[in-house]
Amino acid sequence: MADTKQRITTFLMFEGQAEEAMNYYISIFEQAEILSIRRYGPGEAGDEGSVMLATFSLYGQVFMCIDSNVKHQFTFTPAISLYVTCMTDEEIERHFARLSQDGQVLMPLGEYPGIGKFGWVADRYGVSWQLNLEQNA
Repeated sequence: MADTKQRITTFLMFEGQAEEAMNYYISIFEQAEILSIRRYGPGEAGDEGSVMLATFSLYGQVFMCIDSNVKHQFTFTPAISLYVTCMTDEEIERHFARLSQDGQVLMPLGEYPGIGKFGWVADRYGVSWQLNLEQNA
């Protein structure tokens, strides 16, 4: 495969918490950074200063997010989640603790037959994360 550019990007829509969520995520993962932020200006469709479009990276995976100026009847659902392969026991423990803080544990961190060490959580913003310890770690 010659084309190695990421062509499919996870897009997260928040209602006024996009920048807060990005900062939260980059504080959790070691190789993480905010790549760009474009904000609404005076007289534009969103609240002035809120995130019109931003990109951030977690372990090289690029995500996009926005602050929706429209209140929706929906939010994030565990039907789709971000799956993170952790390389060490310390890493999975740390990520699980941070992501579950003020969130909801969907499956407690533990050993599961056929899976190994695994945990599933919806974070404080409702984004669902599945954490798995690399079997060869």
